[in-house]
Amino acid sequence: MNAIILAGGNLDPGDPLYDENPNHPKSLIDVAGKPMVQWVIEALDRAQLTKELVVVGLEGVPGIQTTKPLHFLHDHGGLLENVEASLSFLKHTHPEDEHALVVSADIPAITPEIVDWRINSLTSSDIDVDYAVVSRSVMERRFPDARRSYVRLRDIDVCGGDIIILKVGLAQDTAFWEKVVEARKSAFRQAKLIGYRFLLLVLFRRMRLKDAELYISDRLELNGYATISPYAEVAMDIDKPDQLAIMRADLSKSLG
Repeated sequence: MNAIILAGGNLDPGDPLYDENPNHPKSLIDVAGKPMVQWVIEALDRAQLTKELVVVGLEGVPGIQTTKPLHFLHDHGGLLENVEASLSFLKHTHPEDEHALVVSADIPAITPEIVDWRINSLTSSDIDVDYAVVSRSVMERRFPDARRSYVRLRDIDVCGGDIIILKVGLAQDTAFWEKVVEARKSAFRQAKLIGYRFLLLVLFRRMRLKDAELYISDRLELNGYATISPYAEVAMDIDKPDQLAIMRADLSKSLG
């Protein structure tokens, strides 16, 4: 499976990590001697089930190393726009492929084994979006000081993972992208897109994970699936200085 690495977005004043790499991409912040994105690329590079890598948001950064074919796409202005552009690129270059792995550049703790598990976790070629979630118990056991935010469902508390499988054909679904890009502009539009009933059911813990999966799939008119990850690393993204400190310490240990 080909992999997309979302690495765009410069750090602006006011961002909690601004002082680490002012006015430059967060994905290039040093983590235990390597740019954050390099850790992710190495995990994808050494995984057995990945083919080509597409880095979107960075353009020809010196020092990025991989043994697999590597493509750089420029930043298209936002997260969703970058995902759409990357899927379009793969649809053009690899029209035979059904799915792509989409990975955020700020989860440097992932490993080749986690990448291969994630690709193998896809259960059906009919799935449009396969979203990984991590339970509170798994997350707090691996990273007890991470202070993640959780969605409290009736049967499980989960946080979202940043390694997703998407159907490449979604690149051609113009109506879908217009809908989600427009919704991103305000909390009101986001709530309207998902549905107020869903928000209320979650708020009062009346919805199970499978119910949420089916409800959101119906609202977005997609075949969606939620995969529970046994690996906390897929949800250990770096957004704040304390999370960066945790990852620097953790990955320094992995270097021996």
